[in-house]
Amino acid sequence: MGHEPFPVHVADVTLPFRCVDAGTAPGPAAAEQFYLAWPSYRRWFLHDGEEGRPSYADSRDAVRTWMPEIFDDYLAFVDAVGGGDLEARFLSHWCPPPLVTACSIAMVEDPVPILVRNYDYPPSLCDALALRTHWSGRSVIGMADCGWGLMDGINDAGLSVAISFGGRRQVGHGFGIGLVVRYLLQVATTTAEAVELAVDLPVQMSYNLAVIDAHGDRRVLHLAPDRPARSSPFAFAANRQGETEWARHAEYCHTVEREEYLASMVSFPLMSTHDLVSAFLRPPLYRPLIESTWGTVYTAAYEPADGTMTLLWPDDHWAMSVHGTDSGSRPRTVPALLPDLSALVTPAHRPEGHQFLR
Repeated sequence: MGHEPFPVHVADVTLPFRCVDAGTAPGPAAAEQFYLAWPSYRRWFLHDGEEGRPSYADSRDAVRTWMPEIFDDYLAFVDAVGGGDLEARFLSHWCPPPLVTACSIAMVEDPVPILVRNYDYPPSLCDALALRTHWSGRSVIGMADCGWGLMDGINDAGLSVAISFGGRRQVGHGFGIGLVVRYLLQVATTTAEAVELAVDLPVQMSYNLAVIDAHGDRRVLHLAPDRPARSSPFAFAANRQGETEWARHAEYCHTVEREEYLASMVSFPLMSTHDLVSAFLRPPLYRPLIESTWGTVYTAAYEPADGTMTLLWPDDHWAMSVHGTDSGSRPRTVPALLPDLSALVTPAHRPEGHQFLR
């Protein structure tokens, strides 16, 4: 990877990958996972002062207005973690501190529908939690972020969703993308339904939203806080929404190179699902943690027809089903290139392209 714009060092990092089944309603299992991550999230949520976050009333009303179908689950989760004002504001995902990732996504529908994504992020900041829920009559499993948000996931109808950062610096008044993914998987069963819901939701930053259902209907939406949602003509996404708008970020995470590689893969008529998954475990899509502070923490493959989520690494894989209730753990200790986080304490001290790290 390119030159890191801040001091770095190499160290072994243990990623505590685990799958937790949170039952039929937010309760002790979900609350336990929340409390494990809450000290870190609390520091991030308040890094620019409590006055910078919306009030509880505004946060609650945003969920009730825009996502009424999951409002009761929101209230139940808040109650499960103790009903505190700050926790309730955080769990609403309404106007949180801005946050960026890298990531690559591709989808094919033949011979069977599949969505594959690489999650590229500082490993020490990843929750490494596959959270399965059966809330409000709908089973969902995905990689958790910010309590009950999801970076990618699948529901019991086979609908699969994943996100990648859209490569734009604009910040608006809206939801963090994790709750958008949760909402779509809780409510929609087809790509058409998910798209209809997503285009109306206010989002805080620009993200690419990849959606595929059990019928193979696939779509990538370009969501943004300052312009209407746009449909991409492609079945893949890296970290742009067309042209490059944030050159430093694109250069640092090799957005254009990855996008061109994704385009060549999905256009190849003999591309098998095995070939697609294998490509995500090699450069330029796979970025070893030892080579970049935004390396590939995990690869996830979602198969809508089977309701399965498989986490993959070059030397291992772990298959899970949305239809089960099993839990387990698969911790990984790997050498990683880590930033000197003391240099990233405040937005003013963060180099361009990294000011949104939590």
